[in-house]
Formats: sequence, structure tokens, C-alpha cells
Amino acid sequence: MHRDIELTNWTAVCSLDEIVPNTGVCALLGGEQVAVFHVADAEERVFAIGNYDANSGVSVLSRGLVGSLGERIVVASPIYKQHFDLFTGECLEAPEHSVPSYRARVQDGKVWVCA
Repeated sequence: MHRDIELTNWTAVCSLDEIVPNTGVCALLGGEQVAVFHVADAEERVFAIGNYDANSGVSVLSRGLVGSLGERIVVASPIYKQHFDLFTGECLEAPEHSVPSYRARVQDGKVWVCA
């Protein structure tokens, strides 16, 4: 029963193996587009941020390039190349265009995002 309560705010969006390592996919959570990323480093990690890039006015962050700037894991928007921190959703070049970040995890081979 505790497990059911724990998962009430979490939504399974796909299997981890459906996301190519170091890329993202778009998922719909409660009517909002969320960019979900699989970062293959020492830990197979997943991250989720809003998909809408206010710099360009389109929902494209899930198609961006995953990388790092210093110690920050980021995605570069495919339109104007602004960098978004995958932990916080902060837009490094234009903080006023930051996006929400969501908790994400892998459980039983599936990617779960907390809305």
C-alpha cells in the first residue's frame, strides 16, 4: 500500500530503453509538454524539464543536444542554442526564460516523472 501512495503523483512515461542515451523525448503530463532526458554517465540518470523554449517560442527542448558546461548537465536548445540546466531548468544565457524542472527516476526499467 505504501508503494501505491508513493506513486500517486508519478507517471510512467516510457521505458528507459526507449530513450537513446544522451538524448531526450517529449511526454505529455497533465496537459503540459515535458522534455525527458536519459543521461548515460557513471549512473544511468534521467531528468525532466519543461519542453517549451520561450527564447524561440516553440516546444523543442526534448530535441536539443545534451552535454555539460563545467559541472552542469545541460541541454542546448536546437533553435538558438541557449543552455538549460537539467537539474533546475535554468536558462543559463537568459534566466528569465527558465523552464520548470520535474523529479524523474527509473524504476523497474520505466521512466517515471512527478508532476
